[in-house]
Amino acid sequence: MTIQTKTKLASLIAATAITAALAGVTMGTAQAADEKEKCYGISKAGMNDCQTPTSSCAGTSKKDGDGHAFLVVPKGTCGKLVGASLTPKAG
Repeated sequence: MTIQTKTKLASLIAATAITAALAGVTMGTAQAADEKEKCYGISKAGMNDCQTPTSSCAGTSKKDGDGHAFLVVPKGTCGKLVGASLTPKAG
C-alpha cells in the first residue's frame, strides 16, 4: 500500500467517524425536541403559549408569572425553575 493510499484511507475513516458522530447528535436533538412539558407560572406578560381564564389566546396574558399561563419547555426543565408548576395554579 502506498503512502498516498494510506492517507486516503485514513481520511475516509476519519470522515466516516465524524459523520456517524454528527448523525448521533442530530438524532438525540430531534428526540429531545419531542419531549416537552407545559410549565405554568413562568411567562412574562404577553408571552404565554396558551389561553387562560383571563386571556383569550396565546400571547395575551396580562401579568408576569400568571399561574394559569404556561410556556412549553423541554421535559425536566420546569422542576428546576423557581415559582414554576406542572399544573395551573392560582394567581
